[in-house]
Amino acid sequence: MPRIAVFAGTFDPFTLGHQDIAQRGLALYDKLVIAIGLNALKHPFFSTEARIAMIRDAFPNEPRLEVTAFDGLTTDLCQRLGASFLLRGLRSATDFDYERTIAQANRMIAPSVETVFLMSRPEHAAITSTVVRDLLSHGHEVRAFLPPEVDIMHYLPH
Repeated sequence: MPRIAVFAGTFDPFTLGHQDIAQRGLALYDKLVIAIGLNALKHPFFSTEARIAMIRDAFPNEPRLEVTAFDGLTTDLCQRLGASFLLRGLRSATDFDYERTIAQANRMIAPSVETVFLMSRPEHAAITSTVVRDLLSHGHEVRAFLPPEVDIMHYLPH
């Protein structure tokens, strides 16, 4: 049975920190599904299609990686995909407190799905999609925060 993990988030945009967690996840699992969560209450900066394309661009030759969009509970997605692992990246103690609460609830509703936390590398700990979006909206250069394969200008909303 293949070891499948889901790495879920909004990825608005997909950053170097996200790429690093995904690469490290690929070293642990047979297949990694990067799942873009859709939330009607959120208004993303980048379209779902642009975010999917960014992620695919960041992993041009990785057949074990799949990218999808979903709505609903992440644990439901895991069960539909046959994924036994939910991969989460942590930058700080604040992230840990938030993610621990969600992981404990997920464990109660889907005991077959194990949440696995990976600490971000120190050089990526300050990178957030929110900061990247803010810099972009004010006309600042953001390439240092993004995978080199991702040409952010190609994905900017018009």
